Amino acid sequence: MNKQDLSALTIKTLHDKIKSKEIKFIDIIDSVINHIKTDEQKINGFISIFEQEAINQARQLDQKVDYNNLPPLTGIPIAVKDNICVKDKLTTCGSKILSNFISPYDATAIARLKNAGAIIIGKTNLDEFAMGSSTETSYFGATKNPINNDYVTGGSSGGSAAVVKYQGAISALGSDTGGSVRHPAAFCGVVGLKPTYGRVSRYGLVAFASSLDCIGPIGKSVKDVATIFNIIAGYDPLDATTINKPVTPISVDAGTIKNYTLGIPKQFFAQGLDTRIAKVIDNTIKNLSKKCKNVKEVSLPNTKYAVATYYLICMAEASSNLARYDGVKYGLRLDTKELKEMYEKTRDQGLNTEVKRRILIGTYGLSKGYYDEYYGTAQKARNLIKQDFNNAFKECDVIITPTTPTLPFKIGEKIEDPLAMYLGDIFTTPANLAGITAISVPAPELIDNFPVGIQITGPAMGEEYIINSAQAIEETVV
Repeated sequence: MNKQDLSALTIKTLHDKIKSKEIKFIDIIDSVINHIKTDEQKINGFISIFEQEAINQARQLDQKVDYNNLPPLTGIPIAVKDNICVKDKLTTCGSKILSNFISPYDATAIARLKNAGAIIIGKTNLDEFAMGSSTETSYFGATKNPINNDYVTGGSSGGSAAVVKYQGAISALGSDTGGSVRHPAAFCGVVGLKPTYGRVSRYGLVAFASSLDCIGPIGKSVKDVATIFNIIAGYDPLDATTINKPVTPISVDAGTIKNYTLGIPKQFFAQGLDTRIAKVIDNTIKNLSKKCKNVKEVSLPNTKYAVATYYLICMAEASSNLARYDGVKYGLRLDTKELKEMYEKTRDQGLNTEVKRRILIGTYGLSKGYYDEYYGTAQKARNLIKQDFNNAFKECDVIITPTTPTLPFKIGEKIEDPLAMYLGDIFTTPANLAGITAISVPAPELIDNFPVGIQITGPAMGEEYIINSAQAIEETVV
């Protein structure tokens, strides 16, 4: 095999090749860096690249590694969304206001990746503060889809999905507040997992909407995503919202779906879904039905309120979380004579239009006289959506839907229409509101050379169900 093609391989295959001494660690890094040098300038997937550091780490491993005791990610280059802290590296959140901020510590997920032997290859581009569905709002410029550079990657973890797609990393971490791992995974034709809320520590993830945010892996294969999840999942005393239960590593086995009942919610196949996507999903369900125990229709009646509910809650929480960016302690600071003027100028010039819009709407929704009407009502709707899923999972093991209602759109096509952009999250936000787990995997068919994302949603702590179901779909693609 051409050593430049090593970056196309899975984590397990690379691990086996290293263990058998068929390749060296530096070969993997060289392969990834070659793809970065070829594709990065036109894609703009990275904000920071740690090329020389990665080369040095790989050479050190080649000199002194114990081949009989190799942690699962030893020497594997992983990219990290730039709202997740990596010690002594820039953590910009794609924003001018944090464009000079160096993180003093590692996020828990990063510490666990490093302990498993991973090499952090760089920090990836994102919609500013993860607020977007296209990775167009970054201070560092839009990320372009590797499949067709005229089109968006989806968002907000578009940089992570793009660099995995063009082989600038073997796998990557993203964050998912309302679909920000699954959406770009669907648009770029890779796999993206949103874990159960509390399954992966949020310590070191820059907060957007704290009751919704999750760190999740993006990879070329279901097994790669499962490998990363097994490493980063688990209780963390630094994050009080993590679930204090033992994590049993998932062994991916598509054959287990023979015992599963698949749920199909009629509400997700109504008006607004591209009919071509609906047909692809229908064909995939028909193929899966031959492998599983049963397929049945389920009802999620309150998910029609999901987008409105999600945006009220996430904007309210964002208005609180982003109050800390005022130019006083860190980040951008515009010097003025008066303190209030410094706040105003720093935030005016440091934050983009979409971030300001969300802060203003969120602040209004939390203001006196409107709190119960907006934020309070949204929380009630959230409980109804969660109850819908609880009822559905009494009848089925996983729920199959599209990941997105449309195919990727052209860069600039929707940037001036925030409502149209928000509606792109119609199928992904319900899982975040309910605190459950979901994965996006490419369907076996393409439309106009673009992939179609299939979303598989499972109950809380049900990652094994959705990963095995996604594996069954992936095997039909291969």
